[in-house]
Amino acid sequence: MKWQGRQGSDNVEDRRGMSSGKMAIGGGIGTIVIVLLVLLLGGDPSALLNQTESSTTTTEPYQGTAEEEDLANFAKVVLKDTETVWSKIFEQSGSTYRMPALVFFSSQVQSACGYASASSGPFYCPGDEKVYIDLDFCNDLKTKFGAYGDFAIAYVIAHEIGHHVQNLLGILTQVNDQRSKMSETSANRLLVRLELQADFLAGMWAHYEEGQGYLETGDIEEAMNAAAAVGDDVLQKKYQGRIYPDSFTHGTAEQRRSWFAKGYHTGDIEQGDTFNAEI
Repeated sequence: MKWQGRQGSDNVEDRRGMSSGKMAIGGGIGTIVIVLLVLLLGGDPSALLNQTESSTTTTEPYQGTAEEEDLANFAKVVLKDTETVWSKIFEQSGSTYRMPALVFFSSQVQSACGYASASSGPFYCPGDEKVYIDLDFCNDLKTKFGAYGDFAIAYVIAHEIGHHVQNLLGILTQVNDQRSKMSETSANRLLVRLELQADFLAGMWAHYEEGQGYLETGDIEEAMNAAAAVGDDVLQKKYQGRIYPDSFTHGTAEQRRSWFAKGYHTGDIEQGDTFNAEI
């Protein structure tokens, strides 16, 4: 992808190097539950409360490696490009695109959706409309998943931005409401369709990115290889030795490749109804 020397987004929060106290529960419901447990066990919750109140997030000077800073700058350019593309698409439909923030973090992070560690991978939180990513995941794409190239990283970011688009369109809310009334297996199947639509939207972004002349030979292959590398069937076979279709939450490698490709080739959001399509 042609990105060097291009403008990056300002909608970025750099939380790398930030550390929290021992209690990273923020004084919310998690704190109440723990305090009640301490009381039931005959303990004194005052020490816990004092510890929680004094646990503030501190910022330590952070200086990433040259490679990490390149990844950060690359991610900012990708975010800027998603802002440009989706702003135009929303404008054409008479709507306004609300730009999400991209949060860089190290090891662990607190979002409006709760606490997460880097092991959970990049994620989107609709509660604060932010995409969270530990840049070490970019190396994991190569070393753990065998997905190489800068556009593999661009695909991951574009997929999470796809969830933001779904949130703005009200799709996330509808899906969550439906899933709460379903069995786990049925809820997982609906979640697969949600994730495949995010892959489609990532492909749509790539379609318009190519129209701007920013793509290079091999970029789309890199993205589709990354999509396939994180297919449920591939990951389950690799880490569990067996495949359990009822527990799929993102779709198979072939499904993920296919829906990304459809978004890329059509560039038409009307073609991305994964909820009523044969997948």
